[in-house]
Amino acid sequence: MKANAPRRKVFTDAIDLLSDEPVVAVQNAQTMIPVDKIVPFHNHPFRLYEGERLEDMVESIREHGVLNPVIVQKTVDGYEMLAGHNRWNATKIVGLSEIPAIVKEYLSEEEAYVYVIETNLMQRSFTDLLPSEKAAVLAERYEKINCQGKRNDIIEEIARLNGVDVSDTCGHDVHKSKSRDSIGEDYGMTGRNIARYMRLNQTTEQIKEMVDTGTMAMVTAVELSYLSEEEQKQVCKIMDEHGGKIKNAQAVELHNAAGSLTEDKVKNILMGEAKEKPVSDTKLFADIKKKYFKGKTTEEVLNVLEQALASWFSREGDVDV
Repeated sequence: MKANAPRRKVFTDAIDLLSDEPVVAVQNAQTMIPVDKIVPFHNHPFRLYEGERLEDMVESIREHGVLNPVIVQKTVDGYEMLAGHNRWNATKIVGLSEIPAIVKEYLSEEEAYVYVIETNLMQRSFTDLLPSEKAAVLAERYEKINCQGKRNDIIEEIARLNGVDVSDTCGHDVHKSKSRDSIGEDYGMTGRNIARYMRLNQTTEQIKEMVDTGTMAMVTAVELSYLSEEEQKQVCKIMDEHGGKIKNAQAVELHNAAGSLTEDKVKNILMGEAKEKPVSDTKLFADIKKKYFKGKTTEEVLNVLEQALASWFSREGDVDV
């Protein structure tokens, strides 16, 4: 058998579930797996349900069980969740030990990420997403998938498993173009805004959290996105230690020093004393002339100033007059 032969069955489970024919034991068929053998997706960008929405799901599972299987991928020690983080969380709250699942194998990182992103978009409105969640969605649309046909196959499978009309998912397609402007048209956003969100996706979880909670401006996070991950963590650490916020001007300064930041340099930028803007000699003279010498010529002003200064320094004994 060829090494890549198992991949041909990656998308067959959706068809199996819809078929009236008896299902033969095939790879990726629905099965029951222990909930404690599952871990969250390693790069899951979405917040879990809370409050009333979580309570409703818990109550439904308590009464009816898990009606739609989750989708997981096989790992060395167990399974990694792809689609169904909230159902899995609610199942654990109810106290069930197993959950119905469709097991995937041989997925690329890009294919696995599509399951994560597209499942959530079929359940939530894009406008309701937090900034970091929008950033993850837009980045996936722009750069995660090179094979559009494979991506569409995955979206179609997810739609069928969730009882969604396949034609309703066309709005999620980027078609053949992956330009920022093209994606922006789908979401009513400019290409420039798309670029900002994609930069936000390059920041650490702590920076994303600050943007989500409104304690850091998006433009500030964009500036910090040009720092390395280690430099971003260093900036956040110093901010935490001193309990301060970061101004956009400081973020720009950090951006300009990207790649050469040290702890002392970051502290100097974030915690250093504000430098007073020097007053130019021309402005100083103009202010004095306006205040004390209205109607006088420049020569007259200079003569008076020279006499006054000579008298003052003479009393102080600082100069010979």
